[in-house]
Amino acid sequence: MIDFNSTTALLVVDVQNDFADPGGNLYVSGGDDVVGAVNAHIVRALSADAFVVYTQDWHPESTPHFDVDGGVWPVHCVAGSSGADFHPRLLVAGPVVRKGSNGEDGYSGFTMRDPETGETTSTELAALLAARSIVVVVVVGIAFDVCVRATALDANRLGFPTTVVQSATAAVELEPGDTERTKAELTAAGVTLA
Repeated sequence: MIDFNSTTALLVVDVQNDFADPGGNLYVSGGDDVVGAVNAHIVRALSADAFVVYTQDWHPESTPHFDVDGGVWPVHCVAGSSGADFHPRLLVAGPVVRKGSNGEDGYSGFTMRDPETGETTSTELAALLAARSIVVVVVVGIAFDVCVRATALDANRLGFPTTVVQSATAAVELEPGDTERTKAELTAAGVTLA
């Protein structure tokens, strides 16, 4: 069980309708089942005075991130759309970091990458954690093998002991074996899988 306290941040990654609702544009199998598990961790974190932060994909209508514009992914989480909204059952009780709003690939909650130039820019997430003197990071949400993976790797790279709660995530599995490869990559990087 995760030991939450005032120096812990719970990062709730992209629990949005397009990923977590079976009718979403990029529904992740099991995404709707994750909401309850995520909420249980949010309640535990809040009761222990931990810092809960949410990430939210927030894309323009046209971006090289989308397959129709040359990218990999179906159109999803377009800013202001119902698909970009948090799942209606998600308990939202903290600041929100939006990513990809200028057409970037917004996989990590910490960084965004221009899909054409490869230039990386930071989000405000690291500054939010620094302002709260956060020491440890716990990551939950969607999708395990994409945005949860990228967020956990960046948190670890920034020096935070990082744990991913597998029961509170769901994977896209764009390619067969992505889940197992992600587990191996996270473990090799020093991220704890709980």
